Amino acid sequence: MDAKEMRKGTLIETLGIEIIELGQGHVVATMPVDHRTHQPFGLLHGGASVALAETVASIGAYALVDHETEGVVGLEINANHIRAVRSGTVTATGTVLHRGKTTMVWDIKITDEQQRLVCVSRCTIAVIKKS
Repeated sequence: MDAKEMRKGTLIETLGIEIIELGQGHVVATMPVDHRTHQPFGLLHGGASVALAETVASIGAYALVDHETEGVVGLEINANHIRAVRSGTVTATGTVLHRGKTTMVWDIKITDEQQRLVCVSRCTIAVIKKS
């Protein structure tokens, strides 16, 4: 299953997240800042940023495992929200920091259209065996 197929009928599709680049240990994705991703005061919702960060880490981790025998799930995530965004598009760039047999740790930086840091996140992904 490819990244486009994985997003159908999920939160990824609902939030308008698009995978722009997917490589070994590196992922870039975008998300619109609009009515779907706003909080009540018209700013990018911190939860939407966290969803974007975990999406990047999860898709990146999935690209690094054996799809026949393994899957991936989020285990832990943290985020620091640095800058408010009202509109436009944000871009998340994820890089694997640790690639183990049962866990991976990803660094995700989210920037606005002017390449200013909006959010920085670290996500731990569990590698699970398929039954």
